[in-house]
Amino acid sequence: MSKFLAVDTSSRYLTVLAVNGEKKVLRHMTDCAMQHSKTLMGEVERAFTDAGLTPAECDFFAAVTGPGSFTGIRIGIAAAKGLAQGAGKPLVAITSFELLAYNVNSENFYTVIDAAHGNYYVCGFGAHGRVTLAPAFMNGAQVAALGAPLYGFEDLALPDYTRLDIGGCLYPAAVALRLRAGGEMRALYVKKPQAEEAGRC
Repeated sequence: MSKFLAVDTSSRYLTVLAVNGEKKVLRHMTDCAMQHSKTLMGEVERAFTDAGLTPAECDFFAAVTGPGSFTGIRIGIAAAKGLAQGAGKPLVAITSFELLAYNVNSENFYTVIDAAHGNYYVCGFGAHGRVTLAPAFMNGAQVAALGAPLYGFEDLALPDYTRLDIGGCLYPAAVALRLRAGGEMRALYVKKPQAEEAGRC
């Protein structure tokens, strides 16, 4: 059985998962907006303690790489990279789309994330995590026209949409993607940050 730590700071919530073989410790905060930098490492330490696990014992470290909160994503990635470098262990990058997809039992569906102002980040999936539509930025009408089930973690007014319990999504995704440990970890931005689009960066 694997031993690992996974974190998700990509949205207003915060999830930290420590897995020590059969023992799983999940720490989930539903509203951590603007507090990730202050809260994350304390939650990581508590998860390690409750799981009876140390960074040196981990097989890998995982983080959700977006899309989502630009600042939150960077905080989670930085924490995972720091722990992995200190322990000499590999990284597993999990996109926000994959976080949802590996919790859906279907062969033709889309994962949807609110991008504000009536827009969405969307990715299509087939069987076994196969991507059928590369990450895209769409408006509500475009999403509604996709014609397949939609899954996300927020309350979204979209047709054929199911909201998943995001707190429980991290474990299946990390386990499913653990074989690609050792790959590169960087933020996934489907569109440029607002400041960059405005020419302020």
